[in-house]
Amino acid sequence: MPAKVNQAMHKIIGVILLVVGVFLLIRGHDLSRSFVSQVKNLAVGSPPDKVTQYCLAGAICCAVGLVLVFFWSSKK
Repeated sequence: MPAKVNQAMHKIIGVILLVVGVFLLIRGHDLSRSFVSQVKNLAVGSPPDKVTQYCLAGAICCAVGLVLVFFWSSKK
């Protein structure tokens, strides 16, 4: 595969991962603000697992997306 096509594909995948990561972070934030989540947080003292999973997955997707878009180069 030519280097320019490979680099463009990495950038496209990176942008997709960034969009998915931002969506997951927003979804996790929305879940943390729900009534059920706040009651669980008050009772247990920590956010529900689903909130943590969404935020962690969103952060990982954003980090990988940023690396692919801005720092990945196909030069060897």
